[in-house]
Amino acid sequence: MIGRDGRRRSVVVVGSGTHFLSGISIYSVRLANALVERNRVGLITMRRLIPARLYPGWKRVGADLTKLDRDQRVAVFDGIDWYWLPSMLRGAWFLLGRRPDVVIFEWWTGTVLHSYVALALLARLWRAKVIVEFHEIIATEELRIAPARRYVRAVTPIMMRLAHAFAVHSDFDRQLAIDTWSVGNRPLAVLPHGPHDHYQSDATRLERLREAPDETFNLLFFGVIRPYKGLEDLVRAFEAIPEGEIGRYWLTVVGETWEGWALPSELIARSPRRDRITLINRYVTDAELHGYLRGSDAVVLPYLRSSLSGPLHVAMGYGLPIVMTDVGGNAEAANGYEGITLVPPGQPMALMEAIKRVPALAGRRFAHPHTWAQTADAYERLIEQLD
Repeated sequence: MIGRDGRRRSVVVVGSGTHFLSGISIYSVRLANALVERNRVGLITMRRLIPARLYPGWKRVGADLTKLDRDQRVAVFDGIDWYWLPSMLRGAWFLLGRRPDVVIFEWWTGTVLHSYVALALLARLWRAKVIVEFHEIIATEELRIAPARRYVRAVTPIMMRLAHAFAVHSDFDRQLAIDTWSVGNRPLAVLPHGPHDHYQSDATRLERLREAPDETFNLLFFGVIRPYKGLEDLVRAFEAIPEGEIGRYWLTVVGETWEGWALPSELIARSPRRDRITLINRYVTDAELHGYLRGSDAVVLPYLRSSLSGPLHVAMGYGLPIVMTDVGGNAEAANGYEGITLVPPGQPMALMEAIKRVPALAGRRFAHPHTWAQTADAYERLIEQLD
């Protein structure tokens, strides 16, 4: 697309780096890769989000866990540290050197707020358009810490006032953004989310990781283990499968405990079905996750709340049958995916009944309803509104 001075439009994406690896890290790279087909694209990452010891997954900070490929056409500055010096000076120089027409900020946590405000002010001084894309409207763990809550509530409105437009991934989050921040009459687009299918791109990946016997139906839960993920409901649902039917099933849990949420692990440890449960309680590499997904028959995501589920888009990228709770924007995100089974949240018995039905889909693979090209197209339409 053509920018304001007749050259190809310059877009800079600002998001999470891989030093503190998360789903936002993956999304930031995948979005930059998608946008570079029609724009000159730069990527600025937030490298050290907070002092490592304060991060829930501090033991694996900086570990080489992903082989996510950046398109060679994307210029990258990796990245800006929370303490700024000298990284913010270098990041600001990189931003201005890109001569941006549009700067897209991937929003998910207040820990990057001071850096985002500084970069957004610089972008506005350059007369670039600023877009805030929400992945979390406000992080719930920050709400529980009084100083963090007061800081986020006080400073985030500054960031939102600097934005020309906003983006979300569901009508649920659209309304939540309107209710939480002063969006006003500025554009607020609902964008499709492309698949997290990059785990399958390396031919050297492990083909199959599976402790479950071949004759069993292997249910997989994966992702960080936090209070809102509802894993304890899945353990209780698994235990509720009748004695005469449990021999057909196996449960595999792959995830790192955050926020001290040990209840699911404790339930598994003392479960009467313990001999039918595999627990991998750590953040696994991309290659390992690929292996566990290849070794599963269905994915179960029993969230108690959700805005944007990275594991959902990973599971859809593999075409697996999915049992998921109908909370937040989950149903919208999975709209058009034929392998989804939705259940009400916080109801282990309803979850158990859905689990008993899902083997009927064994062996089938389903198409992800969206592509990254569609995400890029939606962004082009949003940016054109700002020209």
